[in-house]
Amino acid sequence: MRREQDRLLDILDAADDVARFITGLSENGFASSDLVQSAVRHKLIVIGEAATRLSEELRERHREIPWDQMRGFRNIAVHEYFRVDATTVWTISTRQLPQLRSQIAAILARDDTEPG
Repeated sequence: MRREQDRLLDILDAADDVARFITGLSENGFASSDLVQSAVRHKLIVIGEAATRLSEELRERHREIPWDQMRGFRNIAVHEYFRVDATTVWTISTRQLPQLRSQIAAILARDDTEPG
């Protein structure tokens, strides 16, 4: 069974991958690249899946993190993929993901993955 820390590292790694994938792209460049859009959507799905598998205790201790939105996006991207457009993915990737990455890194830096 994977530990909480491993799942948080999955989120961090996926966020780093998204940042790398979109480096140097404008929103129009992103919108015109099915390859990059697919890669980014996949990493956002990974983030949502990792968030889903975190314990309720960890999510409760860190209510400042939008766990429900992460899980919700994952569900939409997997089950209602036709509703996910490039603008939404770009906005998440450029505006929300950097802050999320910082929050997850802070939890890991404090080693705040176990109840205490």
